[in-house]
Amino acid sequence: MVVCRRCPRLVAYRERVAREKKREFQDWVYWGKPVPGFGDPQARVLLVGLAPAAHGANRTGRMFTGDLPNGASVWLVRALYQAGFANQPTSLHRDDGLRLRDAYVTAAVRCAPPQNQPTPEELGRCFPFLVREFALLPRVRVVVALGAVAFATVLRLLASFGVELPRPKPRFAHGALYRFPGQVQGRPAPAVLCTYHPSRQNTQTGRLTARMLDSVFRRARQLAEEGP
Repeated sequence: MVVCRRCPRLVAYRERVAREKKREFQDWVYWGKPVPGFGDPQARVLLVGLAPAAHGANRTGRMFTGDLPNGASVWLVRALYQAGFANQPTSLHRDDGLRLRDAYVTAAVRCAPPQNQPTPEELGRCFPFLVREFALLPRVRVVVALGAVAFATVLRLLASFGVELPRPKPRFAHGALYRFPGQVQGRPAPAVLCTYHPSRQNTQTGRLTARMLDSVFRRARQLAEEGP
């Protein structure tokens, strides 16, 4: 996956950002490649975001890592820590000691897109990576979709494993919880829990608050621990 060059627009953008850099990161050697997911391979909770940030994961090489102050990684990792899914509340670089427990983080698109807006075609080209990744996570019971695009991708992911979705398809809403009948690779289909993406656009406007995000991950913890 890290050598993929299937999306010319994304390849050009991620590599240009890595060359030009941001002023405060001039001393960094940017990752500048597709970013793999990371976390606990036995996770019961899977987080699906949108895409790497140009100067966050595209710089550090780890999902939701190294964003600017008040960026998405700051909010997300703090919430994971509060809910017991992380061993520390910060995510600064790949060697900072962060470990996720019972959680795994990935994204719908693995390259930083211009204006944080991947095209439908780019989402489609990256989708097989998510399918393969999900197949290698045998204990997932809850999928947390970070934003509407991630939610649509999660629905497509479940459908690709044979889960029959209701019609009309479920709609994204912060805090919405969906359960689907059927199985995925011999296990019950995971519940899907929605949250607004912890982007600065959402957090700085108050659309998403720390309390709202904490509530989502407390609910994810409860859902993961339900039943046998």
